Amino acid sequence: MSTEVRFDTGARAVRVIPVGGGKGGVGKTFLVANLASALARLGFRVVAVDGDLEGANLHTCVGVPQPPVSLADFVAHREEDLQKLLIETPTPNLQIIAATRSNLAVPQPSHARRVRFVRELRQIPADFVFLDLGAGMHPAVMDYFMVGEEGIVVITPEPTSVENAYAFMRAAFYRRLRLAMVSHDVRKIVTTAMDERNERGIRTPFDLMREVETVDPEEGARFVATMRAFRPRIVINEVRTAEDIRLGFAVGSVCRKYFGIETEYLGYVNHDETARRAVRERRPLGPAEPGSDAAVYIDRIARKLASERPRASAAIRDLPLDEPTPDPR
Repeated sequence: MSTEVRFDTGARAVRVIPVGGGKGGVGKTFLVANLASALARLGFRVVAVDGDLEGANLHTCVGVPQPPVSLADFVAHREEDLQKLLIETPTPNLQIIAATRSNLAVPQPSHARRVRFVRELRQIPADFVFLDLGAGMHPAVMDYFMVGEEGIVVITPEPTSVENAYAFMRAAFYRRLRLAMVSHDVRKIVTTAMDERNERGIRTPFDLMREVETVDPEEGARFVATMRAFRPRIVINEVRTAEDIRLGFAVGSVCRKYFGIETEYLGYVNHDETARRAVRERRPLGPAEPGSDAAVYIDRIARKLASERPRASAAIRDLPLDEPTPDPR
């Protein structure tokens, strides 16, 4: 008897889910490829977008060897319609937008192009759109992480990955705050706080909140609302021990205590040689190995996403479309 479950896939707004983590090599692309494939097999229309123009490999993970078109064509204004970059994959219901053949002289799109990209993403005819982000904390990566309210941060049980995940969430939160604030003076304070060694002594979001409330109580209320709306989700990859599993709860506790940020522990994926073999064979995990540890836990996360109500916060969702203040460099 088939264990396939078809969820209600009636008309609904597209759910855009960016996947980041700050550090390369934690499995962001693997997770995107396989969550997208799992949801497609459940009957959803899914699009996976490779947002890493400097290290594109999503197409390889889903079995598309030589994409004929790419996000690079959109960035370079060779193609204005993002939907014309959609490519079919061997998995039914799953399409991708690859990111191959980028311009090495201009690897990241301008802010204006990022604005257009975000708007186009929300118009893609799909139930889920996953956005695979590059490593690091470039403003483009931060803006893409704010596209939706369901951003996922991927972490491996290694000190470097955990440190980078904290830095990534802190940077994303401060960038969101800077765009949310209306007062120019308060935006300047947020920009100052982004330097961890700033002379005003602002070390945590709590310090920053107190500073903002002192300067402008109305902006202070907006600050609190923005803080409450920012709820990144955590996935721990390459789990080997019970201590590794508990890492997701520990990260959430630290974020709550020191950053004032609530996180959601979405799930974990066990270390599994089957997963490594799938990557080498340039395909997602699938029906061929439904009982493998990685496939079981990815399917569990996919079903959790499929069964829940999407988050909605229009005011926050549209933040990346605002005019930015200059990035501190």
